Amino acid sequence: MGTQRNGFSKRETFILSVDVGTTSIRCHVYDKSASIRGSCSTKVSLLYPQPGWVEIDPEDLWKGFVTVVKGAVQDSGLQMCQMESLGISTQRATFMTWDRNTGRPFHNFITWQDLRAAELVKSWNGSCTMKTVHGVMKMLHFLSRQKRFLAASLVVFTTQHVSLRLVWALNNIPQLRQAVEDGSCYFGTIDTWLLYKLTKGLVHATDYSNASATAIFDSYQMCWSGFLCSLLSIPLSILPSVQNTSHKFGTCDPSIFGVPIPIMSLMADQQAAMFGECCFDIGDVKITMGTGTFMDINTGNKPHTSVAGLYPLVGWKIGADVVYLAEGNAAGTGAAIKWAQDLELFSDVKETEAIATSVKDSDGVYFVPSFSGLQAPLNDPRACASFMGLKPSTTKRHLVRAILESIAFRNKQLFEVMLRETRIPITKIRADGGVCTNNFIMQLTADLLGRKIERPNHFDMSCLGAAFVAGLGTGYWRNQEELKKLLTTDQHFLPRKSKSDWDKGGPYRGVLQSWERALQRSMHWYSQP
Repeated sequence: MGTQRNGFSKRETFILSVDVGTTSIRCHVYDKSASIRGSCSTKVSLLYPQPGWVEIDPEDLWKGFVTVVKGAVQDSGLQMCQMESLGISTQRATFMTWDRNTGRPFHNFITWQDLRAAELVKSWNGSCTMKTVHGVMKMLHFLSRQKRFLAASLVVFTTQHVSLRLVWALNNIPQLRQAVEDGSCYFGTIDTWLLYKLTKGLVHATDYSNASATAIFDSYQMCWSGFLCSLLSIPLSILPSVQNTSHKFGTCDPSIFGVPIPIMSLMADQQAAMFGECCFDIGDVKITMGTGTFMDINTGNKPHTSVAGLYPLVGWKIGADVVYLAEGNAAGTGAAIKWAQDLELFSDVKETEAIATSVKDSDGVYFVPSFSGLQAPLNDPRACASFMGLKPSTTKRHLVRAILESIAFRNKQLFEVMLRETRIPITKIRADGGVCTNNFIMQLTADLLGRKIERPNHFDMSCLGAAFVAGLGTGYWRNQEELKKLLTTDQHFLPRKSKSDWDKGGPYRGVLQSWERALQRSMHWYSQP
């Protein structure tokens, strides 16, 4: 999907799509064949005002957004008036509050990585209130057999959720509390803030995919959770309206880009990547390996109730059709590789594949990639990152191989939980994200899963997914079948042995068991998360 500048008619139209990620903002201009005609990107500047606090300046983010849109159109050689619609994909659960009348923020964006609510999380999860809630919900589930009550009986708070970070803000920012009392406060995730700015304050809305990732949304009832908001004293009045993922949210004010561009999709980044991978059918799986790993399975028109830490999400709502996903995540994927590079275990990430294959195994060394604790299925925020099995014969090459192996091992762990819990037959697996360019990790993952994994030519799937939804909304593309034909595959990774061979004692069985022992040794290391 290379950039093509020539041979277009002035009557041709194109789709603009922006992805606001954790580390960068990227904009692409797509044509009918889903080829990229122009691109622009800029870094997201993270602020660390106190230990554990991670923020983004909202005005910097807004300026960056406008810059990349203008830059991508300029890079394409096209005119802004040829942009038929705009789609927006954003990182999830990063939020802000602002004055609904003036647009003035009460604080910076508090990102999903921020730990300021850690003490609140600890006290709420251990409180008598939560024990009572869990008990009541278990009883309601026993009496009604409704899965939403089972889900509520398993609720635990984490710092990644919006819920208690918002409670912290309401408790600690006086002007925010005053605005809530005055009825002049708006809450929003990044998509909501951008929509507010693009429409000059006319629209305060989000979509179902973003709302479902906040942990204050009821994915069973498809509305903000009155129960959770009441429990946490979060006023429903500050929350945005929730719209379909494919919806005309509004129009960019002409003063911003020179022309009014319809805003036709808002999407959370992982759900957008799922759509970009054309994982439209039940049992389709997407593995995004970036800063962390996110594994999502399409569960159809029913949310999945998990006991092992998978998260039920609204994938998208288009018309009357709702698609749900179950998601497992492993933090520290790309972060572990970046850490190893900073330690000078290698100079260029592209070298890691050759380094890993230059030794026949890791010489009994195991790496536990838990810089941010361990997520599903172990769910231990106090786990530490560690190397185990070091000996005098250990070299840098063994350490690099152990790190790459650990990423594939976590993929297998998440996949096994997904299979066991959802009991949905897997139809296809597609991978994306920067780490999926590493053939060693991809091949080992295919071997361990015993499944074919497809890697696309184009890795920026969140941007593509938001573009696809925006284009469907305007009729630029007719239907999902047409989108599937546009998707290209760079490489198929086939398992070198059948899954049963590996389970019966293949070359990695003993290694995997030893790595799992290393995981257990790393758990409960810190006294607090």
